[in-house]
Amino acid sequence: MNIKLPELLAPAGNMERLITAIDYGADAVYVGAQSMSLRNFADNFTVEQLKEGCDYAHAHGGKVYVACNAFAHDKDLDELPGLLEQLQSTGADALIVNDPGVIRMARRCVPDMPLHLSTQANTLNTEAALFWHEQGVERIVLARELSIAEIKQMRSKLPQSLELEMFIHGAMC
Repeated sequence: MNIKLPELLAPAGNMERLITAIDYGADAVYVGAQSMSLRNFADNFTVEQLKEGCDYAHAHGGKVYVACNAFAHDKDLDELPGLLEQLQSTGADALIVNDPGVIRMARRCVPDMPLHLSTQANTLNTEAALFWHEQGVERIVLARELSIAEIKQMRSKLPQSLELEMFIHGAMC
């Protein structure tokens, strides 16, 4: 029997926390860039720091996911294509997104970049999960209000190509 272990994903608000999380066994970290991230109270990463963090994580068998999940207005989207290309160039393993416009632009600007749907999108049901998967989302960070039984039921109805993620500790990112 082949059992796939869950990925242990930890927040990393700065380089010191990224290194600590990876060194202490996290399989992946999620970070915020200096723009387009809801991780307002974290130090957040410049493009150069993100490149360094990705290099460190990858050298130690880890992954880095970048939150690009701010609630976007039209003016916020002007700089997005350049930001997305910069994020991809750092070696980031995926983008964490929540806005349909950002998803649409990411599919156009960085089509090979994996997309994870943020818990901010509040996915509570199978139909919503299928909708997001049809838009190119590979992983959904489920709403925190779901019970384990509800998640198990959703999992049984979804394609295996759609990964599900859930918070196991805490109510804040």
